Amino acid sequence: MKNIAIFASGAGTNFEALACACEDGRIPARVALMVCDRPDAQVVERARRHGIPAFVFSPRDYASKADFEREIVRRLDEAEVSLVCLAGYMRIVGSVLLDAYRGRIINIHPSLLPAFKGAHAVEQAVEYGVKVYGITIHYVDEQLDGGRIIAQRAFSYEGSDPAEVHRLGQQIEHPLYIETVKKLLSV
Repeated sequence: MKNIAIFASGAGTNFEALACACEDGRIPARVALMVCDRPDAQVVERARRHGIPAFVFSPRDYASKADFEREIVRRLDEAEVSLVCLAGYMRIVGSVLLDAYRGRIINIHPSLLPAFKGAHAVEQAVEYGVKVYGITIHYVDEQLDGGRIIAQRAFSYEGSDPAEVHRLGQQIEHPLYIETVKKLLSV
């Protein structure tokens, strides 16, 4: 059985979806590590409830990004992680982590990339007047939300409420992330 790691910074709904899918066999893997850069994030409690080992850190406790990424890589290697799944991890992955896990780090993003990159993609799309929204899963590289696209799924929405777009997107992103991780691990 392969090991995956899930990185998150907030509530952890995608973490929860992936962890449950591993537990019930929909994903043939084990979540070997959860990484979080915010000690007060709700995902920390979710990991505890699932009995998943967690590396929770505060970036300001390290001299540099390279320093905390070296510690992350050490823990990923120790856990024999095959695939890293970013699930609301709000840090740009740096060269230390990319060099160690290139081609094995994926991210889920709440837009149809390459449109609306970055942390406020939904708000930007609503402001622009988009009528078709979507979710993208892509490989992580040096460019912000710029890696090769693995999977996308679209949905229509005619309103102007970013919270509603996020809610509709979550209904799509959880099953899409599970399907995509399962496919990637079966290769």
